[in-house]
Amino acid sequence: MNAASSTRPAAYLQLAGWITLTAVVAALGASASVHAAAFYAQLDRPGWAPPGWLFGPVWSALYLMMAVAAWRVGRTGAPGAAPAQLLYLAQLAVNALWSWLFFAWHLGAAAFACIVVLWLMIAATVVLFGRRERLAAMLLLPYLAWVSFAGVLCFSVWQRNPALL
Repeated sequence: MNAASSTRPAAYLQLAGWITLTAVVAALGASASVHAAAFYAQLDRPGWAPPGWLFGPVWSALYLMMAVAAWRVGRTGAPGAAPAQLLYLAQLAVNALWSWLFFAWHLGAAAFACIVVLWLMIAATVVLFGRRERLAAMLLLPYLAWVSFAGVLCFSVWQRNPALL
């Protein structure tokens, strides 16, 4: 470990903090999805749309990788870690907002605009994380890929369901 790194117990505490913070924000977004299964089932979805049960496991894995990435950036001791982590937190909030726009408020156009903004924020976070630690940036790439897919799916579902979204 370099001088900027935390001691092992402190490092694990920081990791637990990032996981907890990410999980809390994810739970705020998920609270908008209380009736998501019923709503998702009534939507006209493209044939390539994944089954509803798949979203929970995928998001759980992504949130864990995201939290580890944010933690790793903070441990590098490189200048600029704080702005990178602030951008991470901002995109996390936008991620939670998307669930409210789509599942709770049924605002398809706003949800699609939100996911475009989210994608741009994730891409910027990948760049900033990559300047500090390559692995941290790489841990966000599955998230960026999933949000890319989710953006296309969001657009398709919105267009197919003008009366519901």
